[in-house]
Amino acid sequence: MSANTIKKATALAKNGVVMIEEDLFQVKSSSDPSKSYMVTSDSCDCEGFKNFYKFHHGKGLKANCSHLEAVRIFKKMPEKKTSKKQTSL
Repeated sequence: MSANTIKKATALAKNGVVMIEEDLFQVKSSSDPSKSYMVTSDSCDCEGFKNFYKFHHGKGLKANCSHLEAVRIFKKMPEKKTSKKQTSL
């Protein structure tokens, strides 16, 4: 994973992730504030994730994107564990 992806994911984890359910999160787009993506522990509905999966499925590579990484970082942040469900970002 690139340093840029990790940088974007860290920023998103701090201010751009909302827990909807136990394994469902809404994550803001880092490039377009009017967009957000639905993310689980192993998938994201952004184009980057879909394209990676489409071209690399079955090759033993684990798909990733900044939104998925943001959720992983978010889950490790103890102060975020108690975040309340919000209806909008």
